[in-house]
Amino acid sequence: MLGFLAARRAGVDDPLRLRRAESTRRVLSLTLNPDREVDRIHGNAINTIDIEVIEGRYMLSGGADGVIVVYDLENYSGKPQYTCKAVCTVGRSNRHVHKFSVETVQWYPHDTGMFVSSSFDKTMKVWDTETLKPAEVFEFEDNVYSHHLSPIARRHSLIAVGTKDPKIQLCDLKSGSRIQVLQGHRAEVLSVRWSPRYEHILATASADSKVKVWDVRRASGCLFTLDQHNGDKTKAASEAVNTAHNGRVNGLCFTADGLHLLTTGTDDRMRLWDSATGENTLVRATGENTLVNYGKVSNRSRKRLQFAVSRGCGPELVFVPCESSVAAYAVHTGELLTTLRGHYNNVDCCEFHPDYQELYTGGKDCNILAWIPVLRAADVEEESKSANQAAAAADPPLVNPAFRDAWSSDED
Repeated sequence: MLGFLAARRAGVDDPLRLRRAESTRRVLSLTLNPDREVDRIHGNAINTIDIEVIEGRYMLSGGADGVIVVYDLENYSGKPQYTCKAVCTVGRSNRHVHKFSVETVQWYPHDTGMFVSSSFDKTMKVWDTETLKPAEVFEFEDNVYSHHLSPIARRHSLIAVGTKDPKIQLCDLKSGSRIQVLQGHRAEVLSVRWSPRYEHILATASADSKVKVWDVRRASGCLFTLDQHNGDKTKAASEAVNTAHNGRVNGLCFTADGLHLLTTGTDDRMRLWDSATGENTLVRATGENTLVNYGKVSNRSRKRLQFAVSRGCGPELVFVPCESSVAAYAVHTGELLTTLRGHYNNVDCCEFHPDYQELYTGGKDCNILAWIPVLRAADVEEESKSANQAAAAADPPLVNPAFRDAWSSDED
């Protein structure tokens, strides 16, 4: 650490190198912190959580009981031991509460005054955070598995919605109506995700074992369908052609730069795809399987699996729920770096906090756990300096006899 600081002070290294090195150290040292707790509000499984990116202060959670909770993650106590309090709740007594399980919650990317939730009660609600009342309600004919707002969009305000129907619905926040339908899947759509690099690019995952990438400006169908065999027909059975997994695909997540896409399936596999090989557009992308081997990634979820990718560190890590634990893999090598254990039942969702390199996980045990980096140990130079300062404080400096007088006592 002192070497990084010296190089930064001398102008030898880019300041971002120090930040990246410390972020990486913190992510690799994540552990369950006994001093950090999150209020237990949900009476049933926690399906989804989301942390807003404006201040990095508030966290949403949605549960199988239909309840939505907003937590304040800031510590104002001045003590290391504190509990993240629930600041407001859409509980069972609220007449606007979802009737059935909440599957996805998401903050509006540009303002904490609004968030969106979707549920098995066949509705998606746009909430006013201050009043906790829905400003808009979208109704569908089937259960809603997933929705997503683009984190970077400036030219549209579309929410992509995946339901039990194979058609992907695009809902417009400005007009409050469904304006477009994307057709191509043959089974329920379990997960949808906008690209963090291109605002019109959308990825969708379905129970038909396929992952499709769309440009929503085009009416001619999807750009391409991900193929686990990269077009090699000799390796694939006839029914496995153009499939991303050999089971239901229930998880999607882009890397922070949007150049790669991670998918998970009930075939106990996770795959990394090259989603942007073109220079400026995904139109020329091939969606190739990079063939990174993560080994067995246990996945029995019948619904969407929410996993997370770290940001600002190297190597990038992906945190994936695996039964009652969370596995952390190096994204580009597939190496299992650590396993986080603390839940008493299956983990359903996890969310990474890039500002503090923290991880929050929710599971069927009704708990949200906070995984916090271990504090950095003091360097040798710092320890010796602290020891010298402590010794100096304990033993007052000796006075040279030449400066002593004959009338003052030693106690003075």
